[in-house]
Amino acid sequence: MGIDVKLLEEQCSRTLERTDLQGLGQRIEGKVRDSYVDGPRRTIVVSDRVSCFDVVVGTIPFKGQVLNQVAAFWFDKTKDIARNHLIDVPDPNVSVVEECEILPIEFVYRGYLTGVSNTSIWTAYERGEREYCGHTLPDGMTKHQPLPEAMLTPTTKAEHGAHDELTSRAAIIESGVVSEELYDRAAALTGKMFAEGQRFAATRGLILVDTKYEIGLDADGELVVADEIHTPDSSRYWYRDVYEQAMSKAQDPPALDKEYVRSWLADQGYRGDGEQPELTLAVRCEAARRYIEAYERVTGLSFEPDLDPPAERVPRNLGL
Repeated sequence: MGIDVKLLEEQCSRTLERTDLQGLGQRIEGKVRDSYVDGPRRTIVVSDRVSCFDVVVGTIPFKGQVLNQVAAFWFDKTKDIARNHLIDVPDPNVSVVEECEILPIEFVYRGYLTGVSNTSIWTAYERGEREYCGHTLPDGMTKHQPLPEAMLTPTTKAEHGAHDELTSRAAIIESGVVSEELYDRAAALTGKMFAEGQRFAATRGLILVDTKYEIGLDADGELVVADEIHTPDSSRYWYRDVYEQAMSKAQDPPALDKEYVRSWLADQGYRGDGEQPELTLAVRCEAARRYIEAYERVTGLSFEPDLDPPAERVPRNLGL
């Protein structure tokens, strides 16, 4: 278990920052993933880019490998709850998936009153707001406390380079972006996914604090879970055995996700606007260590990094 720090330092100069693969179809660049669409299939290359506050702030060694493989693990584990888009994993950084129509909403589930971003539920609560995405919060709550129940707090899906916006069930239905029936179907499905994620995380000594889901429709109009599930990018994980101790000392619970990077940036005074600070080598390596530990804690498997240069390995494994 674990990985040599010197290897992480060396890998910082060999991260997968961008791809431009010919012959795979139309290229679409996201914050972290480069997608190539060709008819009914999409090839998703998970880069090592890290996005915080909806802005790409640098790269983390082995991050793409971790995200892609954790997502594949969860896709397999939850396939009896919901159909997903995964077809094949031909490379540690690559997934071949079924193309589907993605709903223009991110289904964000929260179990705890936490977060450091300007739009987080804790930031809003600390400002004195008690209405959040259509939910009413009680007075007297403290940071990192469990919410009265798991809450679906949807956001709009912003264009690349823009910020996602908080919204609510009522606002979504009123806007007509999706129907009431479709929204409620997707909400019920993602609620089951979050409950299963929290249940399984507990068996691994972790708390699944919050997460986000992307939902699509297949050619028959059936719901399909897409993008990623319960990864350290889309989710927040805490260690279950030290959570109560941290709360008793009014400390932040130790986390296994990109909250470490987000918090470091916030400590530098950056929350998505203005000039962003460059991630230091130490921050990049510590973030990588946490991503790798998340993979091992969640899956129960030892992380086996592929050390071949990704710019050469990815096209080779895709037959290009």
